[in-house]
Amino acid sequence: MSGTLVIGAAALSAWLYLLIGRGLFWLARERDDRGLPAALPAVWPSVVAVVPARNEADVAARSIGSLLAQDYPGDLRIILIDDNSDDGTDEVARGLDGGGRLTVLTGALLPVGWTGKLWAQSQGIAAAGAPDYLWLTDADIAHAPDNLSALVARAEAGGLALTSLMAKLTVQTWPERLLIPAFVFFFDMLYPFAWVNDPNRGTAAAAGGCMLVKRQALEFAGGVAAIRGAIIDDCALGALMKRQGPIWLGLTERAHSLRPYAGMSEIARMVSRSAYAQLGYSPWLLLGTLAGMTLVYLAAPVLAVVADGPARWMGAAAWLAMAILFQPMLRLYRRSPLWGLALPAIGALYTVFTVQSAVDVWAGRGGMWKGRAQAVRVI
Repeated sequence: MSGTLVIGAAALSAWLYLLIGRGLFWLARERDDRGLPAALPAVWPSVVAVVPARNEADVAARSIGSLLAQDYPGDLRIILIDDNSDDGTDEVARGLDGGGRLTVLTGALLPVGWTGKLWAQSQGIAAAGAPDYLWLTDADIAHAPDNLSALVARAEAGGLALTSLMAKLTVQTWPERLLIPAFVFFFDMLYPFAWVNDPNRGTAAAAGGCMLVKRQALEFAGGVAAIRGAIIDDCALGALMKRQGPIWLGLTERAHSLRPYAGMSEIARMVSRSAYAQLGYSPWLLLGTLAGMTLVYLAAPVLAVVADGPARWMGAAAWLAMAILFQPMLRLYRRSPLWGLALPAIGALYTVFTVQSAVDVWAGRGGMWKGRAQAVRVI
């Protein structure tokens, strides 16, 4: 058997596995407008929204405003922790009419061993008192007025320790249209939402922009201090909470990002901040990932164009399969189906971002967030 035929068979096999062997992730069926409980809670539990913010002056008013506009029937309070911003984020937040429900705290200096977001969250949680739920959200996320009600209804009906939504990201600029739907697609591939939501499987994840946490379950787990150094803090929290009870993660139209990515470099920084941490800072896993990405995304179109005979048809079939699997996510983001044919090029760009992530860690600037290099330097 020729080498091109082996490569073609491997690439096609990989996409057949992704088609049926990863919890049918590509269908994007786990959504917050599906499977809602028929009955609403008889008594709505108390909730405190905890919002860490560092240099978010341009979006904080809209984000906090959406929290204040929630039509939640129960008690809701909001705590924003200003993490040493230098752009007036705290002034913007304090200028909002919170009706007595909004508290703005000035965060303490970051201690050794903590990532910035988790340290800010921990201070907000400490100030929250003893609500039934903590709503951990970001200062660049806006929520529909009924989002919290839907989250709590699902959490109460399912006895969930953690209920999380993947906020809808912006796709206005050309780089966003090219790369953002694939970002969510790859995340769902890595952590199939159906497996996350299955209490009998070990797969755990969450999306940091919107996480409703059962307070007592978080305390029993050791609080966010248990994951204080995590770069991928949302997935670390998902794993922590799944040991306390069932969790749920889904796609949504009720929460959306206010943070645009003006250029390719901004998206690259967003991805590279955590990509090497996802690989456990292992150069061997990095090499394996590069080989896997080359096989899964690049081999198919190359074979379809330059090979002949069965190898060409296998490459074409694999290319078609990846384009088909990408369609539900493209529909969610209202993108043309033709973007599916660009998935090999998109995969190549994400491979470059992964390499850049490793280079950043080796250079001592890994895990960069809001001007802080938070990853441990690895040689």
